[in-house]
Amino acid sequence: MNNNLLLRVEDLVNNPTARVAVCLCLDVSGSMYGDPINELNRGVKLFYDAIKDDEVAMYSAEICIVTFGGNDAECIQDFASLELEPNPKILEADGMTPMGEAVNMALDLLERRKKEYKDKGVDYYQPWLVLMTDGGPNGNLEELSRAICRTQELVNTKKLTVFPIGIGSGADMDILAKFSPKRPPLRLKGLKFKEFFEWLGKSVSKTSQSTPGESVKLDIEGISEWGTL
Repeated sequence: MNNNLLLRVEDLVNNPTARVAVCLCLDVSGSMYGDPINELNRGVKLFYDAIKDDEVAMYSAEICIVTFGGNDAECIQDFASLELEPNPKILEADGMTPMGEAVNMALDLLERRKKEYKDKGVDYYQPWLVLMTDGGPNGNLEELSRAICRTQELVNTKKLTVFPIGIGSGADMDILAKFSPKRPPLRLKGLKFKEFFEWLGKSVSKTSQSTPGESVKLDIEGISEWGTL
């Protein structure tokens, strides 16, 4: 067992607080270069800061970051509390858009973490998957199809909440819609990553103060600050 995994398992023993697992599945392909990737980095940092400002969320939220760019998907941050991993990694834009590979990796990591919760007797809330892209997938079609089917099944059985977010006019909203059978994807207004991630941080805080299994209403009015259909 590597040291990082050991720390994450020990954290479940030392801190048995019910967990909110949030995976950020982020497009870092070449088309995100410049202002978009800079604003995305600022937004993710604000998300971390918002969670750290809430004492309950600080110990409940576990963040995972999976990126898709270059030639493949990559987990740059496995699920961990912000006590263990207080700062996000810096994102850099390059390469292609292997979206299906990234979502499958995210779901695999989530299933593994849920098993660790169960093995240590730690309760958890319905996990969240945030999928953000400024284009369309150009990875393996079989991987994409499998990722869509897996995500739809988890959403339909109430085992996952998905937030599909399109960035800019080039985002393939039809593909994003396939990942979200319960709610339509949203398009980010301009480069309002800051507003989105602040909203997401508040939503995580609100969830962490509820009871696992309880239905938590999202701040629908707040969405209008950063997103549009």
